[in-house]
Amino acid sequence: MKLGILSRSKKIYSTERLVEAAEKRGHEVKVIDVLKCYVNITANKPDIYYKHDFEKSKLEFDAVIPRIGSKVTSYGSAVLRQFEVSGVYSLNGSVAITRSRDKLRAHQLLARKNIAMPITSYAHSANATEDLIEFVGGAPLIVKVLSGTQGRGVLLAETNKAAESLINAFLNLEADFLVQEFIKEAGGSDIRCFVIGDKVFAAMKRQSADGDFRSNLHIGGSAEPVKLRPEERAVAVKAVKSLGLDVAGVDIVRSSHGPLVLEVNSSPGLEGIEKVTGKDIATAIIEHIEKFAVNRLKKRSNQKV
Repeated sequence: MKLGILSRSKKIYSTERLVEAAEKRGHEVKVIDVLKCYVNITANKPDIYYKHDFEKSKLEFDAVIPRIGSKVTSYGSAVLRQFEVSGVYSLNGSVAITRSRDKLRAHQLLARKNIAMPITSYAHSANATEDLIEFVGGAPLIVKVLSGTQGRGVLLAETNKAAESLINAFLNLEADFLVQEFIKEAGGSDIRCFVIGDKVFAAMKRQSADGDFRSNLHIGGSAEPVKLRPEERAVAVKAVKSLGLDVAGVDIVRSSHGPLVLEVNSSPGLEGIEKVTGKDIATAIIEHIEKFAVNRLKKRSNQKV
């Protein structure tokens, strides 16, 4: 099978692991920087081209793995849609990726499916600071910038006064943000569930560093393997399916009233969770692609006949 990995660099751990796993299973793999792709949009020949080191080539894959960075979501999704129009199987679809990257939309879709989350409020410019704070039960509370990733742009307001100042500052800047209930009983920890298809393949508990409330490994948090409870597995898989994804990282927090979903990541990193759990996630992803891409290949073959 010809497999394309849409990634900005071959040297990223997750990309390297996926290439290694695919080649071990006999696939032909090419890493493509999505920003160097361009497309020819026509009714009967929707081609995708790639220009690298002054050489132009037409891209033809049986399946693609989108590892699209958050900063290039718009263009990366457009290129991915072109592959989809051409009948190429994508591990995660373009629509599902854009849903998950829009934190507000993702929260709304999860809420529609009755998936438990921390209480969340949102406003753009209305004079509603006091209401936003009241909706989430008052301080301490979290203010989360919609464009932030890896724990960046997530701030803790410990008092109502601090929350008012923070919210008003963001409103004055016309920044998009969410105000969210702070789950104190979690003690600065959360659980990353790595979902592949219909099951949680691996999970780790992340703990914040001293003096911080964010558990992300990129900002100094630590991690260890964790045994999930049945309801935690169920909510993680349901969250992924609610956004239309096939493979994703789901961050949940243990609260006094059950597991709450914090976020669904459509392009989760492999390094931390593979090293912590010892599980070969990269190979599991390739096996999943093999299972679902084969039907797409059969359909394309029948159409040519």
